[in-house]
Amino acid sequence: MTSEITLPAFTELGLATPILHALQTIGYETPSAIQAETIPYLLAGRDVLGQAQTGTGKTAAFALPLLSRLDLSKTNTQILVLAPTRELAIQVAEAFQKYAMNLSNFHVMPIYGGQDYRTQFRQLERGVQVVVGTPGRVMDHMRRGTLKLDSLQALVLDEADEMLRMGFIEDIEWIMEQTPSNRQIALFSATMPPAIHRIAQSYLNNPAEVKIQVKTTTAETIRQRYWLVSGLHKLDALTRILEAEPFDACIIFVRTKTETVELAEKLQARGYSATALNGDIPQNVRERTVEQLKAGKIDILIATDVAARGLDVERISHVINYDIPTDTESYVHRIGRTGRAGRSGDAILFVSPRERYLLRAIERATNQRIDLMELPSTDIINNKRIEQFNQRISDTIAANGLDFFRQLMENYEREHDVPALEIAAALARLLQGDEPMLLEEKKAHPAYNPAAERERDDKRKSNKKKSNAVNFNEDDEISMERFRVAVGRAHGVKPGNIVGAIANEAGLDSRFIGYIDIQDDYSLVDLPAGMPADILSELKKTWVSGRQLNIEPAGEAAGDYSPSRRSGNKRRESDSGDRRRRSNSDAPRRRSSEGGRGGERRSDGRSERSGERRSAGGDNRSTERRPRTDKPANTGDKAPRRSTSSDKRGKDKPNPKRSD
Repeated sequence: MTSEITLPAFTELGLATPILHALQTIGYETPSAIQAETIPYLLAGRDVLGQAQTGTGKTAAFALPLLSRLDLSKTNTQILVLAPTRELAIQVAEAFQKYAMNLSNFHVMPIYGGQDYRTQFRQLERGVQVVVGTPGRVMDHMRRGTLKLDSLQALVLDEADEMLRMGFIEDIEWIMEQTPSNRQIALFSATMPPAIHRIAQSYLNNPAEVKIQVKTTTAETIRQRYWLVSGLHKLDALTRILEAEPFDACIIFVRTKTETVELAEKLQARGYSATALNGDIPQNVRERTVEQLKAGKIDILIATDVAARGLDVERISHVINYDIPTDTESYVHRIGRTGRAGRSGDAILFVSPRERYLLRAIERATNQRIDLMELPSTDIINNKRIEQFNQRISDTIAANGLDFFRQLMENYEREHDVPALEIAAALARLLQGDEPMLLEEKKAHPAYNPAAERERDDKRKSNKKKSNAVNFNEDDEISMERFRVAVGRAHGVKPGNIVGAIANEAGLDSRFIGYIDIQDDYSLVDLPAGMPADILSELKKTWVSGRQLNIEPAGEAAGDYSPSRRSGNKRRESDSGDRRRRSNSDAPRRRSSEGGRGGERRSDGRSERSGERRSAGGDNRSTERRPRTDKPANTGDKAPRRSTSSDKRGKDKPNPKRSD
């Protein structure tokens, strides 16, 4: 079914009077689309298969009608809700308690791992009508006999796709098999993978299917942007964004528990109110952290997917994916922490050069383009810092209480004969400490242009191109440096493999990848001098032909295999000892622009030289330097390319692919 433009009021849906009174007290006026369509089916006792994106009100969609049908004269468990995480279980239990504020003798209980068993035993023994729990702890209580489901009326699977992703699917099926055959089932999920459809077909009885049609699987109220970044640049980019973006509260997602703590400590050192949230943190501390976030005592939460699952905090205006999720469903769930219930929100995605395929996968899955983010410039950040500094001065003056300090300054000025302006400057310097107040402009390496790479990848051009790096001029001269990579002919590597790895993994513009010489167990490649350390660090970990590149400066030992050069020269890729002879038809027609610096061409396509063959001793190294032309690569060459025999004519430039 689809959502209607005009939605009925809650009073028209047939909910119990105490529930309607509670909704009036809470301030709910109009049901969401998923609520308007689901509530009548659940009130009628039908099974429901509901699909709607995160943050559309699914909890109220099943809680309100099930509470309306509850028999409060019984203390047996009548409703069981399965949730993927402790946080979501607590949140759903709190929602039940809030909606049931006018129901006497009502009891709801969340059960989850990390909580004392004895407390759960006592509460279950006293009797609770609604249990909300994680699959593992629910199974444990069922096997112990402390959770009896003989009187169960309704079973709810909340965020079913997330439970599938977390590996709970077998636990869920076991629980469903132990429940009475006449129980009602409501299954809710943001996405509907095949395994969820199988469960619906196996366990749901002629379910009413409620699917809220949206243009994408992410809320339209969320502005989505990405930033191409790598290595050490990430923390700098993050702090710039936090400084420039006006936000109330922010969740930053990382992949590992360790990273939550490390990033929180780094942000705290930079003056931010940041706290980690992960599964290793004691449950009572995690609950207290969420409350502090709601109360405004914490502004930034660094979390893993599981720990932040189910969070619904109105203050959250920004979600930053510091580490890109490896599956699109996680992305949908992550950014669903903001832009909820019609509120606007911002989602920012950090993408390293080697993760661009994940960005494209997310765009395909959500059927939505994610725009390139313009990182705040140094001038913008510095102006904002000066503005904040001036505001602090104004606020302090407005707060009064300066009489004592004014007297101190007057005495100092009189005794030391120092102008008041110099005293004020010294105090400002004292306040600032050793940390520089203003950022220094760091000119990006011109060869590192990941934004241009993205433009080539998706072939979506605009009149106003954005770039993460300073635009380079093809006439600029850039010194080249020789590097050694730990992959060679013995590993089956080809020049295109190396070009592809460097261009795609490091985001390096392919026109700045120079001469390549492949040896038996290693290769040599010319790259622009002064490459950022974080880019080289990324390349060290890059896999090509089943081996990590482990790139490092080649040193003097490799100094003679090719002449040093500057940017703008045509890249020549060689496979020493296995060079191919070209036919006359392949002979390049171009000459050196500086009267023979590149060497005169022979009709067979090779430069005029001697000794360019293997030595009798089997040395695969070239004995003569290989000259090159001075003209830049074809300026129309917009994509990274693999060298071919026709490369020298500026033709036939297929995109390189990784060989790992």
